[in-house]
Amino acid sequence: MPFLPVWLPGRLSVAQVLLAALVLSSAGAGPKEPASTIGCPESCYCSTSPGGGAGVGAVGGDLAVRCSNQFLSAVPRNLPNATRRLYLDYNQLVSVPADAFLGLPLLAELDLSHNQLTLLEPGSLSALGPSLRSLDLSSNRLTTLDPEALGGLAAKANLTNNPWLCDCALQEAMPKLDLDPASLVDVVCAAAVPEEVDAKGKSFVLLAEEMDLCAGLKRTTDVAMFITMFGWFAMVISYLVYYVRANQEDARRHLAYLKSLPKGHGDESSTVSTMV
Repeated sequence: MPFLPVWLPGRLSVAQVLLAALVLSSAGAGPKEPASTIGCPESCYCSTSPGGGAGVGAVGGDLAVRCSNQFLSAVPRNLPNATRRLYLDYNQLVSVPADAFLGLPLLAELDLSHNQLTLLEPGSLSALGPSLRSLDLSSNRLTTLDPEALGGLAAKANLTNNPWLCDCALQEAMPKLDLDPASLVDVVCAAAVPEEVDAKGKSFVLLAEEMDLCAGLKRTTDVAMFITMFGWFAMVISYLVYYVRANQEDARRHLAYLKSLPKGHGDESSTVSTMV
């Protein structure tokens, strides 16, 4: 407690003395930055709430970083390491780079909804696999799911309201994802390949049970392999024919040469041959 000024009257009550000391103590302390804003990225608001979400560097509770509706075109850098909830919804993000969320070992909830995402670079979210439990990718421009970006991520994801392209690539990607299986039901086709498949508005999971979207590609691949093999076979046959004809021509020329030799020279050659 700070020393009281000597000019205070001597007959003050104990309550008045304590009140005066409190006022002086508050007046002497300068303005302090709220703990929730320390290390918070620009254009974001950081807050903590009590609970079991505290971890290393998150003394006092569950750290949430809110960067919603800030016209951001990139994920903010230098996010607090203790962040457990990160809200980046209603911005202008087009892609998520591979190193966007490095150094966030406690991140449990990530909201990327209502952006313009068309690409999740390989490794961009897979690093969050051990901690992330909730992922919101709804209302973006995603057309496919990349196992290189989401591999190992076992979170429950919101994948609604994206223009998913239901094709062979998506069919092959699905088994490689570790997302909550219930999340994959949210993948509703906006278009399909082959185009004659009536898939718009259908759940991809149900569509994949009805038909093999890779069948056409497999047929195309088989035809291409057959044409390639036929081409090699034709080349080998052509070479053999050329080789045989070339040898036959050489044989004819050699025979004609022998016939053109004088008979005496031929007899002489035969005598020499016999003597040897």
